[in-house]
Amino acid sequence: MSVKIPRGTQDILPGTVEKWQYVEQIAKEVCRNYQYKEIRTPIFEHTELFQRSVGDTTDIVQKEMYTFKDRGDRSLTLRPEGTAAVVRSFVENKMFGDPNQPTKLFYNGPMFRYERPQSGRYRQFVQFGIEAIGSEDPAIDAEVLALVMDIYEAAGLKQIKLVVNSLGDVESRKAHREALVQHFQPRIGEFCGDCQSRLEKNPLRILDCKKDRDHELMATAPSILDYLNDYSRTYFEKVQKYLTALNIDFVVDPTLVRGLDYYNHTAFEVMSEAEGFGAITTLCGGGRYNGLVSQLGGPDVPGIGFAFSIERLIAAIEAEGIDWPFESSLDCYLVSLGEEAKDYTVKLLYDLRRAGISAERDYQDRKMKAQFKAADRLHARFVAILGEDELQVNKINVKDMQTGEQQEVALDQLVDALKTMMEAK
Repeated sequence: MSVKIPRGTQDILPGTVEKWQYVEQIAKEVCRNYQYKEIRTPIFEHTELFQRSVGDTTDIVQKEMYTFKDRGDRSLTLRPEGTAAVVRSFVENKMFGDPNQPTKLFYNGPMFRYERPQSGRYRQFVQFGIEAIGSEDPAIDAEVLALVMDIYEAAGLKQIKLVVNSLGDVESRKAHREALVQHFQPRIGEFCGDCQSRLEKNPLRILDCKKDRDHELMATAPSILDYLNDYSRTYFEKVQKYLTALNIDFVVDPTLVRGLDYYNHTAFEVMSEAEGFGAITTLCGGGRYNGLVSQLGGPDVPGIGFAFSIERLIAAIEAEGIDWPFESSLDCYLVSLGEEAKDYTVKLLYDLRRAGISAERDYQDRKMKAQFKAADRLHARFVAILGEDELQVNKINVKDMQTGEQQEVALDQLVDALKTMMEAK
């Protein structure tokens, strides 16, 4: 019986995993500059957490969650997104009591959604996200947007677009909700079953429907921007003012609706405009979620955040033809000739590695020519050749694989000699 990987998942192999490490390190460095600290939450949580926060009417809760019962008959769910778990931890660990507010956190880890696998979309995927909890200052919205754009800039992306919208406060959303119901109700029978059920529960979600997005009523649907009260309008204007001051280009799109129920006020997406990137252009999404903390049992403090897929960031880098600034390389490959020399390289290899020099040797009893070929495949900068004759006089030959130059050094001086040669290059 052949056992294969589950559908919608992937093995990230050596040669590819370095790309992941590279982009994750970029994101972490930018977060460090902005004073965001890492948080790690469980991969599974109580199902109720996502039902209460993400929303019963969302596709995630209705169709996409991996939910199971444990031996205590408790319903648990593999996390489909990161914000709910971070906010739960913020409340449970009383992080709101820290005098340094807002609380600024980032996370990086696997998420799980049961959806149709396609290019750039998996059932297990990795999200990098941030949450800033505890401030309703429009400046923190601008900071969050600046942070994600800094990550993409550091990764070398140029063909991207930031799209922003306001979903307004509770009062604004209520007025807009009533207008949406009046707009769609006369012809709701022409829409899919999901949209029909959303009409009364959450009509804003109709605007996010992928099946009916080309229906003529979508183009004429009431804009949330026409229903913003004075507070919401002023708030959104300040966010735009700060983005302009930061020289961050953006586009206001009143049809932008995020797929989670907890969003209000600022909502945004970053999209790739690279040719050939694919039909799904969204790289990152996020927004403000005032009310979510209190909904999960904490104080009434606001929050804002975003999340992006590591897979899609890598795909965007490759779609723009950006060269990866690294290559697999090895400092030194030990070639041994004869049984005594081979035995000696066991300790010699250990000494090199302990000195911070990446090193490798042959474990297949290959001939000298085959060992040199192995060194080439590993892109070794230097090859150190030890035979029985060299061992007798405590010498070893070191060859520079780029220049072809070769020199003899004392065995007990190999570490220092290699360090000197590496610094000179």
